[in-house]
Amino acid sequence: MTTTETTFAVSGQHYLFNVQTFAHTVLALGGDSFAYALRDRTTQGVIDDVASGKSELGVLFETSATADEVNAALDAAGLEFVELIQSAPRVALPASHPMVNAASLTLEDMEDYPYLYFEQDEDSPVAFAEEALAGVPRAKSIACTDRASLSELIVALNGYTVTSGILVGISDGAGLNTVPLETDVRLHLGYVVRKGGQLGEVGQRFVDTLKKNLERYARF
Repeated sequence: MTTTETTFAVSGQHYLFNVQTFAHTVLALGGDSFAYALRDRTTQGVIDDVASGKSELGVLFETSATADEVNAALDAAGLEFVELIQSAPRVALPASHPMVNAASLTLEDMEDYPYLYFEQDEDSPVAFAEEALAGVPRAKSIACTDRASLSELIVALNGYTVTSGILVGISDGAGLNTVPLETDVRLHLGYVVRKGGQLGEVGQRFVDTLKKNLERYARF
């Protein structure tokens, strides 16, 4: 008797909910044989993986300020963005941070603290940043390429980042709290697929689980 191996790959920006959603999908499907891949990428890396077929879909976000530029890049790559939910940007900072109990924060409130962000490809536009309002100048900034390193540095340096605020119980989010950021900018969270493409069974299950997780944890 032969066993059919199930394959599936997803690429995404450095969001914790990608990890949880992927884990839920794998556990729910089970199976005697499978070959899955979860790839943390830059925004351009997500686009390249999906456009080339290396990954079936990519998870990323755009904002109300960057949507036109991001969607134009997706269109040029033969991809389309499918929005699942909108949310408001939040400041992520350590539980011990002096500003952690604020009702809301502005970027000016945070100007004395190090700003941590995910480094993009050298020639990527500002619109490809994984943080809302990334184009605002900061006096103190540190680029990271790894999710765990960014979280550890935020705690160690009393720093901050701007995020969706969707921290879902994975270990490297446990030391961070979030506070609403005062801005009119909205986050649009979703996934990208090739135009005209149809998700397979595993991909559809992943997307369904992702939507549930986003709806459960999103802050409005």
